[in-house]
Amino acid sequence: QVQLVESGGGLVQPGGSLRLSCAASGITFSINSMGWYRQAPGEQRELVATITSVGNTNYADSVKGRFTISRDNAKNTVSLQMNSLKPEDTAVYYCRIDRRVWGGFEDYWGQGTQVTVSA
Repeated sequence: QVQLVESGGGLVQPGGSLRLSCAASGITFSINSMGWYRQAPGEQRELVATITSVGNTNYADSVKGRFTISRDNAKNTVSLQMNSLKPEDTAVYYCRIDRRVWGGFEDYWGQGTQVTVSA
């Protein structure tokens, strides 16, 4: 079955950088979109960044200019380079992929990785 495994989270000081990676296994279909979402305590899960199969990207306004998403279609991986991190970036970050199915999309999620930005 499809599994998404995230890595790269941790504790970092404000202004620091982290790189998150997500590897998808059990893939027997063409992945449409890959992306990162995050959820802070007491908050709803929100979009951070997505990237399509042809490299079109979309970012939340709060991370534009600081985060960069990339993907390797051959390896079924997606990464998120996070620079100039702020305390408000603290959250559990989730990897998501989807594929086109008749009538819409089917998505898959990772278990999440904790990112904490604190002095």
